[in-house]
Amino acid sequence: MAEHGPTQDDLKKIAAERSLEFIEDGMLFGLGTGSTIAYLIPMLGARVAEGLRVRAVPTSVRSAEAARALGIEVLDEFDGEERIALTIDGADEVDPQLRLVKGGGGALLREKIVASCSDRMIVVADANKLVDQLGKFPMPVEVITLGWKNVARRLDDLGGATTLRASADGAPYVTDEGNYILDCHFGAIDDPDRLASEIDAIVGVVEHGLFIGIADLVVVGAEDGARLVKAAAR
Repeated sequence: MAEHGPTQDDLKKIAAERSLEFIEDGMLFGLGTGSTIAYLIPMLGARVAEGLRVRAVPTSVRSAEAARALGIEVLDEFDGEERIALTIDGADEVDPQLRLVKGGGGALLREKIVASCSDRMIVVADANKLVDQLGKFPMPVEVITLGWKNVARRLDDLGGATTLRASADGAPYVTDEGNYILDCHFGAIDDPDRLASEIDAIVGVVEHGLFIGIADLVVVGAEDGARLVKAAAR
């Protein structure tokens, strides 16, 4: 019987395990959100049980709860005065310049705040997240609930083909900060930098899922083990 290769979950575990090497004793680090980070948290919890001392700034309530349950010290409040040494987070898409689409898990606002307060951001991902061009994955935009339909129309004018994200019960999905998320289906994004600026200019937008100039390194889970990817020259 032919052997099957590693599953996508296996690749996420490989990436998460390799990323642990970057977490040092005494470090203040940003703890991301998502399916790959869900594998990282128990691995980190085991290291903490062995004596590793770290403090985590979580990017979502669910990451905070998962970390705290495993004995990882979690900061309940973070004002940005202290620099975060490192943030480890996932991504929905990563292009060759390490521009990202994030927010599939609904935590993009906190994720971008924590990453922007960090000296370094490492992305953990399976190889399927590496793309030649961003845009296949819907790009999330977090918006104020007041007047959200007008924001949706403005995003549609940019080619976004927006849909309001819904919870499992059909009600609008509400972020940890009490906002809505509009998922924008732009298709292939030819100029991510310009699109980011155009979205930023829309009144009512809180933040968008384009992370540009933020990621420093990607730890990719692949069949032959984890590999490190740096930004390609433009």
